[in-house]
Amino acid sequence: MVAVKGTIEDELRASIATMTRAERQLASHILRNYPVSLLGSVTQLAKAADVSSPTVVRLAQKMGYGGYPGLQAALREEIESRLVGPLAKHDLWAARAPEGHMLNRFADAVMANLHATLSQIDQADFDAVAALLADPTRKIFATGGRITLAMAEYFATHMKVIRPDVELLIPLSNAWPPALLEIERGDVLLVFDIRRYENAVLQLVEMASEQGAEIVLITDPWVSPAAAHARIRLSAQVEVPSAWDSTVAIQLIVETLMAAVQALTWDTTAARMQRLEELYERARFFRGKK
Repeated sequence: MVAVKGTIEDELRASIATMTRAERQLASHILRNYPVSLLGSVTQLAKAADVSSPTVVRLAQKMGYGGYPGLQAALREEIESRLVGPLAKHDLWAARAPEGHMLNRFADAVMANLHATLSQIDQADFDAVAALLADPTRKIFATGGRITLAMAEYFATHMKVIRPDVELLIPLSNAWPPALLEIERGDVLLVFDIRRYENAVLQLVEMASEQGAEIVLITDPWVSPAAAHARIRLSAQVEVPSAWDSTVAIQLIVETLMAAVQALTWDTTAARMQRLEELYERARFFRGKK
C-alpha cells in the first residue's frame, strides 16, 4: 500500500483501489463515518463494517501504523492538531501560504473546499435530509454555535417561507430549555457545529435526542461530538488562509437543501409564497419603483 502524506482519510481514499474486497468494505465504512468510525474498539469497528477483526488489524498494518492502536494514536494527533484557536490557525496558514494576492489564495481555498464537500457528501444522505425537512408531519428546529448560529438563522428564515412549523433555537440563551417542550418524537433538529465544538450545542442535541427528535448534523471534517446522536451527518470543508474557518461550503449545503425541499413541496410552497407576497404588498414592505 502506497504511503500518502495527509490525513488518514486522504490515505484511505488514495489506496482503496489496491485493497482486498474486505478491506475496501472496511475503508468505505470508515470514510462514510470518518473520524467517528475509528474512535471505538477493533471489535466495534469490525462489527459496524461487517468485516472480521483481523481485517481491521491488517488494514492498519498495511497503512503503516503497526496496528489498530497506532492508527488510533495517529487519529488523535490529527484531531488535536485541528482543534485549535484562531491564532494557531493563522500561524499554520501563514507558514505555508503561497505567493499571490489574498483574494486569489482565499478564492482557491474556497473553491477547493466546495469541490471536496460535494465529492464527499453521499447523495442518498442528502436526499434523506431533504425528505425529512419536507415532511409536513414533522416540525423543524435549527440551532448552531457562536458562529454557526447565523447559518441556522439563515436556514430558518428561508424555510419558514417554504413550509410551516420552523423554529430557531438559540443555545446561548435561557430560551432553548422551554423550546424543548415543543419538540416531539419524529421532529427534526438541524444542527450546525464546527470546531471548536460547543458544550451548549451538544447539551441541546442530547436533550432533543432523548425526546425522540431526528438529529441532522452539518459539521466539519473533524466531526462535532453531536454526531453520536445524529441520524444523518453532512460534512463541509472549512479550512482557508485565515484565523477563522470558512462557512461558504456550509452555505452551499444549506441553500441546496432549501432548493431540494422547495422542489418536493412546491404545490404548497407556491401558495405560501403567493400569500406572503400579498402581505408584503399590503404592508408596503419593500421599496417599489417610482
